[in-house]
Amino acid sequence: MPYLFTSESVSEGHPDKIADQISDALLDNFLAFDPDSKVACETLVTTGQVVLAGEVKSGTYLDVQHIARDMINKIGYTKGEYQFSGDSCGVISLIHEQSQDINQGVDRASKEQQGAGDQGMMFGYATTETENYMPLALDIAHKILETLANLRREGNTIPYLRPDAKAQVTIEYSDENIPQRIDTIVVSTQHDPFDTDEVMLARIKKDIVQLVIPKVKEQLSEEIQALFTDSITYHINPTGKFVIGGPHGDAGLTGRKIIVDTYGGKGAHGGGAFSGKDPSKVDRSAAYAARHAAKNLVAAGVADEILVQVSYAIGVVEPTSVFVDTFDTAKVNLTDGEIAEKVRQVFDFKPFSIEQRLQLRNPIYSETAAYGHFGKAPRRVKKVFESPYNGKIEKQVELFTWEKLDSVEAVKAAFGL
Repeated sequence: MPYLFTSESVSEGHPDKIADQISDALLDNFLAFDPDSKVACETLVTTGQVVLAGEVKSGTYLDVQHIARDMINKIGYTKGEYQFSGDSCGVISLIHEQSQDINQGVDRASKEQQGAGDQGMMFGYATTETENYMPLALDIAHKILETLANLRREGNTIPYLRPDAKAQVTIEYSDENIPQRIDTIVVSTQHDPFDTDEVMLARIKKDIVQLVIPKVKEQLSEEIQALFTDSITYHINPTGKFVIGGPHGDAGLTGRKIIVDTYGGKGAHGGGAFSGKDPSKVDRSAAYAARHAAKNLVAAGVADEILVQVSYAIGVVEPTSVFVDTFDTAKVNLTDGEIAEKVRQVFDFKPFSIEQRLQLRNPIYSETAAYGHFGKAPRRVKKVFESPYNGKIEKQVELFTWEKLDSVEAVKAAFGL
């Protein structure tokens, strides 16, 4: 019997995503001036206030208030009527030094013997459903909000938009797990005041359906475009007026959107958040490595859908386990356990090896903190960092290295494909 599956995304102006982006901006600045920094930054945002907390061990000093304000302004909170603005909000820093008890399990005389920064399990997932090997519902939800944000910054096409927004997409699947059509699209976007609620709702629905959705479709393959039929149910700002939003409407915290950050509910999640954590924290780095492995395995033709789990003990170099689930889509004559053994031979999941292979000691994390950590195209960019204490530094870095299909040939060789 056909079934429905739903994923959601939130915009960069959502309170929790503001917190994630501030935490990752702090991380990037620490890594830019001291690549060996150990960072675990948490952020709370609420009406007119930002609270920074966490643990840091670094050879550099930063103006964390300035970094937080810059990020808030970049997102688009620049007006007093939002009750939250980068130029006027209070910023309180409660950041302190990392525990030596934790640090002794991570730092070793030989970097190759670096232990995991924590215990836990991390998951990576990939599917042939989309060209970027991401679940379809989440991919479309991200694209809706990215398109909405681009139109907001443009300022002319939909001039009333404010930064806070959410989107949700429901896909109908066949018994063979093949997408058949888009059943429902939900979009709630913050906006400027209108004269009447009736005018407001009609204008916003028209603009979403006639302006945003066509721009989203342009980014998708013809096969996926065909899923956008006239029978889609749209819920646009279903509660009505959405003028009060952002941190004034709801407090935001780092790490509260872990499903948005990963696979939209497909596959699995180990529970650990990403933003604000340096790569010694396997919550982040091992999740990236697991996605890299899963994506290359699917691209190589091992299976149409793959979930990779790795787990660690704090301070221990080797992972305690590597698990693979192909959801009965394997194209090789091996059990999932046998596939897992080969995965362990192809991919090195030791923490330092992950850092080196994926170049994770670079300031590459601000770009991950909105619209998902996975499914983005790898690219090289120049980033500039300025500090009253450290001067100005320019760095050429590669973003989203875990999305590279650079291990496909190694996988094919290992599996005889």
